[in-house]
Amino acid sequence: MIDIKLLIATTNQGKAKEISAYLEGLPLSVTFLLELNSLDIYEEDSLSFLENARGKNLFYGRKWEGLTLGEDSGLAIDCLQGAPGVRSARFSDPGATDEKNIAKVLKLMEDVPEEERKARFVSCLVLSQKGKILAEITGEARGVITSTKKGRFGFGYDPIFYYPPLDRTFAELSPEEKNAVSHRGQALKQLKTFLQTHCNWTNT
Repeated sequence: MIDIKLLIATTNQGKAKEISAYLEGLPLSVTFLLELNSLDIYEEDSLSFLENARGKNLFYGRKWEGLTLGEDSGLAIDCLQGAPGVRSARFSDPGATDEKNIAKVLKLMEDVPEEERKARFVSCLVLSQKGKILAEITGEARGVITSTKKGRFGFGYDPIFYYPPLDRTFAELSPEEKNAVSHRGQALKQLKTFLQTHCNWTNT
């Protein structure tokens, strides 16, 4: 069985590792953006996760011969009218870090009661080849924003995203546990099924 080349079009290494780990076992030869030389940066200026994922996909895949997977995801908090939303990675400032972003969210929500702290993580995946979009997939996980950080795993807002079905934050889950229930895990499960059908793979 011949490996198919797949470019994971995200500069976020946390996301790239999660995606690569989930697709492990499929006959894919995975390449990350940071492995490419002379890389231009896509300016994320769309108003939705799907539009950003589509834009990144087509931008980074324009010179790539294999499959390209674009992904955009983030946290949408009900009481903040959907913020941080598409600005999740740069919510605190253009040079944002996970710590700064978390601190800003907690500051904005310090007087919000528990019953009004509902939020959801959203992940949009776009798969294409040579400019032709093959699939667009969305996954979602619903939870509650905590008042303090908990857990040492994951990245981004994981330490403050409490997932009621497992009674833990995403940062308290092992990578395997998180992939089984997360927004990105749900989207990747759909993607894996699509790839197995689209590429006519068997025994994978």
